Amino acid sequence: MYNEIQRLKNETDAVLLAHYYVDKEVQKVSDYVGDSYYLAKIAKEIPQKTILFSGVYFMGESAKILNPEKTVLLPELSADCPMAHMARTEKIQQMRAEIDDLAVVCYINSTAALKANCDVCVTSSNAKTIIQNLPHKNIFFIPDVHLGRYIASLVPEKKFYFNDGFCPVHQRITASQVAIARKEHPFAPVLAHPECDFSVLQSADYVGSTSGIIAYASSCDSQEIIIATEVGVLYELEKRNPHKKFFAVTSEQICNDMKKITLDKVISTLKTKTNQIEISEDLRKKALIPLNRMLELAAKPTL
Repeated sequence: MYNEIQRLKNETDAVLLAHYYVDKEVQKVSDYVGDSYYLAKIAKEIPQKTILFSGVYFMGESAKILNPEKTVLLPELSADCPMAHMARTEKIQQMRAEIDDLAVVCYINSTAALKANCDVCVTSSNAKTIIQNLPHKNIFFIPDVHLGRYIASLVPEKKFYFNDGFCPVHQRITASQVAIARKEHPFAPVLAHPECDFSVLQSADYVGSTSGIIAYASSCDSQEIIIATEVGVLYELEKRNPHKKFFAVTSEQICNDMKKITLDKVISTLKTKTNQIEISEDLRKKALIPLNRMLELAAKPTL
C-alpha cells in the first residue's frame, strides 16, 4: 500500500500534507505532518503541482488560496470544522461600524468567506505575536472565543471583543475532568490547547498549539503527561517519546471529521484526482490578503 502511494505521488507530482489530528495511518504516509501554521507555510513553499491535504475543508481552502495554480485535493470533502462557520459577516460589518481603530483577527480555522472579511489570519501558535505587531488598539477575534480570551490574557495592552464560536472537541474538556486526570496521574503535567475553556487553561501546566504541546512534552523531564487536545496528536508524541506515557483527559477528545480521512480515501483520491478544492478568483484574492499578512507579521519581531 505504501509503495502504491509513492508511485501515485510520483505519477501525479503530488505531495501529501496531514494534520496531527488525522488517523495515524494517514500521518505515517504523509510527507509533511504538522499544525495549521506549519502546513500553511509548507503549502506555499513546496514545488509539487498537486497538494493532497489530509485535514478538514478549511485547510484545503487555505492551501488553494495560497496556491491558485496548484491542484488541491481533499480525501473527504465532507470533513469539516464546525467552528469554521461560527461567525457572521454581518457581525463583522457591525463591529467595524461601531468601533474605531479595530482589527478583525480571524483564526485560520475559518471559511474562506470569513477570511475575506478580516484584516489578518492567525493560528494558535502565532496569534500573540501577530496581534502584538498590529497597530490597532481594538481587536475583534473570530471565530473561537476560547482562543480569543487566552490571547487577550497575554496581550493586556489591547482591548478585545469576542465572538461566541468554539471547537466542540476542546469545549467538551472540563476543569473537573482535568482534576480527575491529575488524581489518576499525580506526577503528570497537563498540556492544553488554547481552544479549551479558559478554566481548563488556568488549571494546565502548559498552554500551546499542537506543535507547542509536542515540543514541550518532548523536552520536559516528566515521564507521564496528560494531554488536553485531540487524541490524534498522541501518535506523534509517542513516536518522538517512546519512553514516556501519555494520557488523554477524557475518552471524548476525538474530532470525527478529522477521522473521516482514511488511507483508502487518500489512495483513491490520488488515483482519480477527484475532490478538488475550488474557489472563485474574487473570493480567493480577498481571502489571500489576511493569509499573506499572517505569514508576513508572524515572521517579524514583536514590536
